[in-house]
Amino acid sequence: MFTWICPHCGREVPPSEGECPDCGAKEEPGVQPAGEAPGAAPAATAPPVVPPAGRVASHLRMVMVLWMAQALLRILSMVPGLLLWFPMGLPSMALGPGSLFRGQFPLTGAGWAFLLVTSAWTVACLVVAWGLLDRAPWARIYTIVVSVIWLLDFPLGTALSVYTLWVLLPETSEAEGSA
Repeated sequence: MFTWICPHCGREVPPSEGECPDCGAKEEPGVQPAGEAPGAAPAATAPPVVPPAGRVASHLRMVMVLWMAQALLRILSMVPGLLLWFPMGLPSMALGPGSLFRGQFPLTGAGWAFLLVTSAWTVACLVVAWGLLDRAPWARIYTIVVSVIWLLDFPLGTALSVYTLWVLLPETSEAEGSA
């Protein structure tokens, strides 16, 4: 025996049950639901089946947000360096030997290196976030390269890189990410 469709609520009811478990309507053979022509199939009220989103589709936005947050953290890490080094360095170079800043050293090589490296990594993070947001064709490869380098930045960079590589490294993610 076949399942039957409740004429009142449209639920599919097993043949062993004589009435609908949702609305309590009894099975009436040969009776069509109101508003339908005889011989027409009853209208289904179940929602359409939507294929599940893939791994890339469900995680790509989170990866982009995390890279943007990492860039913001990098910018915030530059602020103390700017506040500590620039007041000591630039005014003493600009005002000369008789200035108030006499005896303080200008921004050293280490300070410039810190600012340069931090700025470069900040730009790299922003480019990753922008590429993933636009789903640019180059973004997957660029993000994988930056993630591999970023594995050395323990602990936040390592965690972000592992998550990013988990999402983007499989070959199937290229086709899914560009769709």
